[in-house]
Amino acid sequence: MWAVPFGIVGGRLYHVLSDWQLYFGPGGSGLAGAVRIWDGGLGIWGAVALGALGAWIGARRQGVLLPPVADAIAPGIALAQAIGRWGNWFNSELFGAPTDAPWGLEIAENYRPDGYETFATFHPTFLYESLWLVGCVLVLVWADRRFQMGHGRVFALYVLLYAVGRLWIEALRIDAANTVLGLRLNIWTAVLVGIGALAYLVISSRRRPGRETDLLRPGAVRPQEGQQADIG
Repeated sequence: MWAVPFGIVGGRLYHVLSDWQLYFGPGGSGLAGAVRIWDGGLGIWGAVALGALGAWIGARRQGVLLPPVADAIAPGIALAQAIGRWGNWFNSELFGAPTDAPWGLEIAENYRPDGYETFATFHPTFLYESLWLVGCVLVLVWADRRFQMGHGRVFALYVLLYAVGRLWIEALRIDAANTVLGLRLNIWTAVLVGIGALAYLVISSRRRPGRETDLLRPGAVRPQEGQQADIG
């Protein structure tokens, strides 16, 4: 209940900040356009970041720890992303460079970026990302069962795997995007987020091996004790 609205706001904020010129640059749609979320435009990085904040609020109100909650929902988030990416196919958007591969995606001329009008088929990057995410789901479920992961490490592994996949998929895309030192902004974001997730995995594994022994946060009263939990 908390994670979804926070995630939507976070996704929109990341999109607006990373493509600010569409709204606040010359000829931009302004603040009114920035809040028109129904016109499209969500960034997964912001959605996950602010969605995590919403999940933390919800978990705290219920008196449970956030890490096991995050571990439990990580495969579901990845699967939801895999399904959601197909919206790019319906909208003929966010495809990759031209390709003659048998699985190339045919794009109508009016949807082709400037300079690519003579090309007919392009890399279906939405498909690559969708398949990558399905693979992530399988890896997350396997890794959790094999290594008895806990303390948020399943979620961290999801973030790491997605960041790795996003790196090569983002490099294929040809849609307009802001760049830093010649690289697309989302590539830099994937690098930084991926490094952070990897660091968390290593440090957490050394400090807290194995699963949690208790899902309640310190100070919370167990429901079976006949008292209302301290969820302040």
